[in-house]
Amino acid sequence: MLLPLPAAQAAELVLPVPRVTIYPGDVIDDGVLADRAFIAHTVSLPSVNADRKGLIGKVAKRTLLPGQPIPVIAVRDAYLVSQGKTALVVYQDGGLVITGNALALQNGGPGEVVSLRNVDSGVIIKGTVMADGSVHLGGP
Repeated sequence: MLLPLPAAQAAELVLPVPRVTIYPGDVIDDGVLADRAFIAHTVSLPSVNADRKGLIGKVAKRTLLPGQPIPVIAVRDAYLVSQGKTALVVYQDGGLVITGNALALQNGGPGEVVSLRNVDSGVIIKGTVMADGSVHLGGP
């Protein structure tokens, strides 16, 4: 028969939690986070963010309440390409490099495929968002 551990022996887990209510679309910075101890068996570690530094710069996808662990699925990377704004589009094939501007039809973060409209021809194109905010099309 398993007996519960006395409070003094229960393993503690320190997690970053919101200090204030964080609303969807808010960028998380160090000033809105605090550390809080939880009894280890009361928190499902794979489903919550345990890395405070990894949360800095992320964007809330839903309302995050003060003092509560932050679920992994409740935050996302900031968008590098924003819907309705122009983005640098790059096509590279061997030594050939063509660049231009296109209007983003959706938001996108690094590694995501987004749709854009060529501002000159009106043709809709798709490309992959790169870490520098440019969108790369086709080619190797």
